[in-house]
Amino acid sequence: MTDETPVDGSRPSYPSWPNPGRRNLPIGIRTATDDASARAAAHLSGFPGAKGTHHEPIQPVRPPAGAPNVVLVLVDDMGFGASSPYGGPCEMPTAERLADGGLRYSRFHVTALCSPTRQALMTGRNHHSVGMGVTSEMSTLEPGYTGFRPSSAATMAQILSGNGYATAAFGKWHQTPPVEVTRSGPFHRWPTGEGFGSFYGFMGAEMNHWYPQLYSGTTPVEPDRLPEDGYHLTEDLVDHTIDWIRDHRAITPDQPFFTYLALGATHAPFHVAKEWRDKYAGRFDEGWDDMRTEILARQKELGLVPRDTVLAPWADGLPHWWEMNEMEREVAARFMETYAGFAEHADTQVGRVVEELERLGVLDETIFVYMLGDNGASGEGGPEGTLREHLVGHGIADDTAAMHAELEAFGDPTTYGIYPAGWACAMNTPYPWTKQVASHLGGTRDGLIVHWPQGIAARGEVRHQWHHVIDVLPTILEVTGLPHPTTVNGVTQQVIEGVSMAYTFDDAEAADRRVTQYFEMVGNRGIYHAGWMAVTRHGTPWLMVDGGDRPFEEDVWELYHTDVDWSQAFDVAAEGPDQLRALRDIFLIEASRHQVFPLDDRVTERENPAIAGRLDLHHGRTSIELGPRTGRLTEEAAPNVKNRSHVITVRLDAASGSDAGVLVAQGGRFGGWSLYVVDGRLSYAYNCYGRELTTVRAEQPLAPGAHEVAMRFAYAGGPPGDAADVCLEVDGVEVAQGRVPQTTAYYFAFDETTNVGVDRGSPVTDDYAPVHNRFTGTIHGVRFDLDTQVELGDQVQRRLTALQHD
Repeated sequence: MTDETPVDGSRPSYPSWPNPGRRNLPIGIRTATDDASARAAAHLSGFPGAKGTHHEPIQPVRPPAGAPNVVLVLVDDMGFGASSPYGGPCEMPTAERLADGGLRYSRFHVTALCSPTRQALMTGRNHHSVGMGVTSEMSTLEPGYTGFRPSSAATMAQILSGNGYATAAFGKWHQTPPVEVTRSGPFHRWPTGEGFGSFYGFMGAEMNHWYPQLYSGTTPVEPDRLPEDGYHLTEDLVDHTIDWIRDHRAITPDQPFFTYLALGATHAPFHVAKEWRDKYAGRFDEGWDDMRTEILARQKELGLVPRDTVLAPWADGLPHWWEMNEMEREVAARFMETYAGFAEHADTQVGRVVEELERLGVLDETIFVYMLGDNGASGEGGPEGTLREHLVGHGIADDTAAMHAELEAFGDPTTYGIYPAGWACAMNTPYPWTKQVASHLGGTRDGLIVHWPQGIAARGEVRHQWHHVIDVLPTILEVTGLPHPTTVNGVTQQVIEGVSMAYTFDDAEAADRRVTQYFEMVGNRGIYHAGWMAVTRHGTPWLMVDGGDRPFEEDVWELYHTDVDWSQAFDVAAEGPDQLRALRDIFLIEASRHQVFPLDDRVTERENPAIAGRLDLHHGRTSIELGPRTGRLTEEAAPNVKNRSHVITVRLDAASGSDAGVLVAQGGRFGGWSLYVVDGRLSYAYNCYGRELTTVRAEQPLAPGAHEVAMRFAYAGGPPGDAADVCLEVDGVEVAQGRVPQTTAYYFAFDETTNVGVDRGSPVTDDYAPVHNRFTGTIHGVRFDLDTQVELGDQVQRRLTALQHD
């Protein structure tokens, strides 16, 4: 018998025993003359759980003693002047409470679009530095715009979890490349692959708050209730957040936690129950011009802007309130009532998280960071606003008379609204322009509240130091006592480009530590340096198709001294040509350092991968077969049927002559198509932007038994969005035909998916019910046969594939 004691936890070897593979030691063996029994006892004492063991139990990694919990809440598409703690008309009592018990920042900046701000927030690096120069659905081949976060830029969650924090994310993610949002993964750029132990939410840019399509971890899930049962996405997200915090505190109360709650509100679609909308009835009848004046007056009273601040000039191309007719004003006012109700409802749900932290006794020891916007308020609804957001995204204005006829429906599941751009400008008071416009502060300056009673002595104070979203990560690292990592998972890290804001917590007069910051988004550009800003607006936010015809070299640069002119109201370019030239040189240096070039001003066009020039999962494939239970394919993971002829064939068994339900569908109520059966009759519906629905239907029902049904889609071959002819066949025999006068040019919907056997989310057509529309027969498979179209070259595809697996 060996007398060697293992030091690595392995089982000792006893070669003299007949069955050396047994793990249970034969403790009954003893002899009077052999002292091996004593050595055997020594072996036994070394095993876990053995009486008299001298080994310490394995201890988990923990951050430094006293490290606070971290809660980070992010509201979507909220402008600087929208919320009540920033002088706005949207009542947000939770934000007010946290501001009164902590700090408000008056000069905090973001990137002007969703994904870029979120990637910068999570990594502490500028958005181009980590490949997120635009939203993930608009990515291209260029290094600053690939949409693939490099492993050399670890996330906040990876750093905190690696140092002992429990981590969880809830709500909107919008950072994973769309081609990776499939059951095939890879999953290392999903939330649970980027440092979060748990995730419950949605992966894309926006979500239907009545009929969301969600994930738990990487598994698709459906809400357990419908809107008629009282379901709302924001409430669901907060329910899951609170449940996770409770469970964590019950199981590991000594472990600090990091909770990230990224709301879908207040991004389009504006979805909220009628009682929240109606609370604001009549409050916006005086219009956006008067509202700007009222907001600015409150901001001065709150000390958020200097007393001599004036309103920035009104945006080109937008009407003043008095220039609109009565119908236009009524529609616009109802949009703002809906938005304000949506915002207050969201903040009220955040209040439930605060109350739970207080109930658990951990609110004071939690640093609560409340970001009131990931960009400025959105002007993407255009001058009129729209109940069908994807219309404006494709360059089509909504009809005001039609919207006026639906005033009572605003906010309900039949709408997908976003307010007129005039309200966006008002919600960005006192600054000019809106989301997308990185050159002007209306697109980049948002509210930030920091509440941490144990770590911040000040209560209800304002901080005017100039900061940027990349500064949040280093702030969190400083207050938790964690260093900037040099390597993560064996990968050498890029320098964190942010600067900690912690120096401002107890010193309102501290000198700024961020003195230079570049801005760029879809060609709009700016540079801040030591109180001065040089900027040039290249595009108009609501002109998202062919909106950037002007060459970049013809853009006109403006100059603002923002230490004196807080709101960018006075362009002094003519008086300071040397200062302007120097700042433009700094922009060139910063843009070159951070992978901003080459500039690209396309917006909607880049939503279609075949046009944008990025990885296409189905590159070169002209036939794709999906299984009978294939589901939750995002638009980039599904076969790309836009702007091309194609045939969809379904092998099925009809159970009776009155079968019903969906065979295969893509998109939903506000854009998409569906091949389905109603009253036994094969049908096809094409929904163009939620405005025009074309239905083709067979006259006779399917007989019981096996069938092969097909839909032939003959695209006219013109520019994107041209017409198409549709033919339905059953067992090779034509049974119906029709013509789709206009098709979708660039994308069907950000929040909907492709599914076999069911139409998840909102329904493409009212021929079947939402959610409960599964086919009553049996589906054996679905095949897509696609006509060839202009594809990316093989070299480009190889480069993109390599990026995907980096």
